[in-house]
Amino acid sequence: MVAVQPVGTVPATTLPLVRVENLKKHFPLGGSLLKGPTSFIHAVDNISFEILPGRSLALVGESGSGKTTTGKLLVRLIPPTGGHIYMSDEQNPGRMVDLARLRGRDLREFRRRVQMIFQDPYESLNPRLSIFDAVAEPLAVQGIGSLAEREERVAHMLEQVGLSPATSFMFRFPHELSGGQRQRVAIARALVVNPGFIVADEPTSMLDVSIRTGIMKLMIQLAQKLEVSYLYITHDLAVARYTSDQIAVMYMGKIVEMGPTEEVLMNPLHPYTKALISAVPVPDPLYKRQPPAIEGSISRPIDPVPRCRFYERCPLAAKICAENDHPPLEDKGGGHYAACYLV
Repeated sequence: MVAVQPVGTVPATTLPLVRVENLKKHFPLGGSLLKGPTSFIHAVDNISFEILPGRSLALVGESGSGKTTTGKLLVRLIPPTGGHIYMSDEQNPGRMVDLARLRGRDLREFRRRVQMIFQDPYESLNPRLSIFDAVAEPLAVQGIGSLAEREERVAHMLEQVGLSPATSFMFRFPHELSGGQRQRVAIARALVVNPGFIVADEPTSMLDVSIRTGIMKLMIQLAQKLEVSYLYITHDLAVARYTSDQIAVMYMGKIVEMGPTEEVLMNPLHPYTKALISAVPVPDPLYKRQPPAIEGSISRPIDPVPRCRFYERCPLAAKICAENDHPPLEDKGGGHYAACYLV
């Protein structure tokens, strides 16, 4: 990105809720116990961004671009290979804590503040747990409240997500609910411990089109009401536009473009972003558009060469792209960042 201030004491008004600096995740591939891995998959490779309190960032790109891995890193489901994940410190306003280095009690407290909503509501809920047990589990893990208090809190949260009356849902099991209802339960489970930050990994992609808008509206309303910030992972640009203030486009582990959502979608700079937008269907049978200029599909980022990750598919590729490292993410004006030597 992005120049960021050093971690330490900064004015609270300028302090982001989450700041990611040079984050990396490389998965070992091949090798043996004695020799070690011979190659690495660069799933996330040196990315930086920040999210302000009460705001949301959409992470978009093709399957395999590193979006979900980034989300898992931010909630510490997997450890980073390198880089930093900073979050504002509740106990000491004006300071930030490096999540990548938390252990023990500090890590447990962090997990209360950061939650994740998974893509598939059919898989993310334990079929053996009732809805009450599923939503109350984070409270039990964090040691919050008595049984009566948890029951009251779960009922209130189910009402908040539109499962009303709560008493008719609390002691059902996941197989008794529709897909949309299950995702509402997953949202309630994430919000029941009052987190400040949520990673939502394509929370509407497994749902019928007819109920997606309702779930998106619900998430936006709850974010405003409960002052929650989102990292919204999606491959759907329409969803990103509807839900997020900022948008970051990922390709092969790199962020190639980032900025205000409307600015990026209406004035894309990077060739990959332009190709993504050109692939969005237009609801007009008479409208004809030129096919995207790029060819092929995203490849596995196994030990990629240092040059631009998009070089092989880019219609603008030139000598400068082949002879230099992957371009840095630079501000092209008005907070609109792009990683390209030719724009």
